[in-house]
Amino acid sequence: MHLLSVQHISKSYGDKILFDDVTFGIEEGEKIGVIGVNGTGKSTLLKVVAGIDQPDSGSIAVGRSVRIRMLAQDPAFAPGETALEHVLGGDSPQLDAVREHAAAAAALELKPADEALQQRLIAAGLRMDELDAWGMESEARTALGKLGIADFDSPVGTFSGGQRKRVAMAAALLQPSDLLILDEPTNHIDNESVAWLESMLQKRRGALLMITHDRYFLDRVSNRVLELDQGRAYFYEANYSRFLELKLEREEREASSEAKRKNLLRNELAWIRRGAQARSTKQKARIDRYEALKEQGPKASAGKLDVSVASSRLGKKILEIDGLTKRLGGKTLIRNFSYIAVPEDRIGIVGRNGSGKSTLLNLIAGRLNPDEGSVEPGPTVKLGWFSQEHEEMDESLRVIEYIREGADQVKTADGTTVSAGQMLERFLFPPSVQWSVISKLSGGEKRRLQLLRVLMSAPNVLLLDEPTNDLDISTLAVLEDYLDEFPGVVITVSHDRYFLDRTAERILAFEGDGVIVQYVGNYTEYREFADRRDRTGATTSDGGSSTKLSSAAPASKPEGGGNGKDRPTKMSYKDQKDFEQIDGWIADAEERLKAVAGNMEAASSDSMRLQELMAEQSKLEEQLESLLERWTELNELAEQIAANKRG
Repeated sequence: MHLLSVQHISKSYGDKILFDDVTFGIEEGEKIGVIGVNGTGKSTLLKVVAGIDQPDSGSIAVGRSVRIRMLAQDPAFAPGETALEHVLGGDSPQLDAVREHAAAAAALELKPADEALQQRLIAAGLRMDELDAWGMESEARTALGKLGIADFDSPVGTFSGGQRKRVAMAAALLQPSDLLILDEPTNHIDNESVAWLESMLQKRRGALLMITHDRYFLDRVSNRVLELDQGRAYFYEANYSRFLELKLEREEREASSEAKRKNLLRNELAWIRRGAQARSTKQKARIDRYEALKEQGPKASAGKLDVSVASSRLGKKILEIDGLTKRLGGKTLIRNFSYIAVPEDRIGIVGRNGSGKSTLLNLIAGRLNPDEGSVEPGPTVKLGWFSQEHEEMDESLRVIEYIREGADQVKTADGTTVSAGQMLERFLFPPSVQWSVISKLSGGEKRRLQLLRVLMSAPNVLLLDEPTNDLDISTLAVLEDYLDEFPGVVITVSHDRYFLDRTAERILAFEGDGVIVQYVGNYTEYREFADRRDRTGATTSDGGSSTKLSSAAPASKPEGGGNGKDRPTKMSYKDQKDFEQIDGWIADAEERLKAVAGNMEAASSDSMRLQELMAEQSKLEEQLESLLERWTELNELAEQIAANKRG
């Protein structure tokens, strides 16, 4: 079933083109992951598809009776609305029946003898039976619980931003829709909730359009990828793993085409410089072709993030935690925890929301005092704190002012000194953006800016609190590579299983009641261990411890000369015929190549068609190269004949 058609939509923000001439459709059962560098317009695209925002041009056609529901990054709630009320606040008949039954029951409780209320409750119950709606409230409570919301009846207005996002997610999952649109659904939820959400979306029959940085989640849930790159959209009928293969193939084709374009350009340039004064009309045609070839050029690159900031020297003593205990709100979050950091330690901290993970980072950073025990950093320790919130950023500052507050200059890993402005450019903030106010940046751009500020301080111990929140996949990959070479200690709180597997070599798992289990290995290895332990009741002794043309004229050698000794005075019949037609053959081959390139771009997600087109392109390029060689031979022969006649 076809749900929605997007036709040639474009959107700009000021002078910046977010996306241009984007066309695609969504079918029932498709699960589309949207990826791209922060600031490319991913969230804006979702809002346009959802009808929340309007495109500058183009149109969106939605099928009759197609229901679209979107989970925004900042969901809205009614004043005083509780978590359960919000989840049950949809417009389906089942939810209407649930609310009516709840209202009737509440009214009858106040007036038990009221016969009208009794009849109302009976009618509401019959309606519940008719619609099979009795499980809705239970499902709502289950969804909230799985997403870490235990207080169903408290006003959502009293919840934290992360809790509000999870309440809105439960509502989006429970309330029926044909197309569900999710903007960063894995932000602000813990590892167990991410795994539950993943399984829910895998089983969901409706279509899905989502933005996520979680690569495991994207790989396991999506069956189609939409990539936004420099205002253009590329589509891949694939999950994330296959997308990476197809994207690499596309970039290799583009690089090969650019190398061949430059070779053709060199041949054209050689012809231009040699002239061909006797053939001015044909010369003009060749010059025009040369200019057109030069104008093609490579497509603008999205740019590459360069994380090459130096770190400070770190001594032998790094961090010693002894008997650490911390209680908050009458709850023991950390109980008698001890740990000694070693050089190049890579620690991942996991656990349910509210278990104390960020509290531990705050204790290590000295932002909180322990109730018992101690945290002693070494004398050479220089902490870099990458928090999960933007509250520490003064968003009234301009981008470059914020960075200069940290440092005007910084040394890179190769010892080069660069300015704050140059470092911003390396972090994909061009000069035109550097004087923008921070509040005008996208959420992901703010996170990238925040990361740069931290790294410019040249830390040797990095504390990363949910570093994957809002950062795009490309930036995360570069950050992971940077951490591979980082000579200091990295301590990370994260729910991103891929990031943890990529960067952590030891796991500290908050398992409740203040207990922190230590496990040597990455997150997946820890999870396998924990599942096995829970099934068998085994201890932690096996590694953990408590704590896709037609042919042109064939090339031939000139007859009657061309070797510099025969001194030819005229061309052979064949050479003369080729000389008269060669420009047309070349132009025809160039047009065919152009058409094939266009077809390849249109078939970017069809690997079989691409293979056919690539073979056709290769054949055409060989023919064009042969024609250019033949053109050179004929023009050299023509010039030699002219010289011989003059001599």
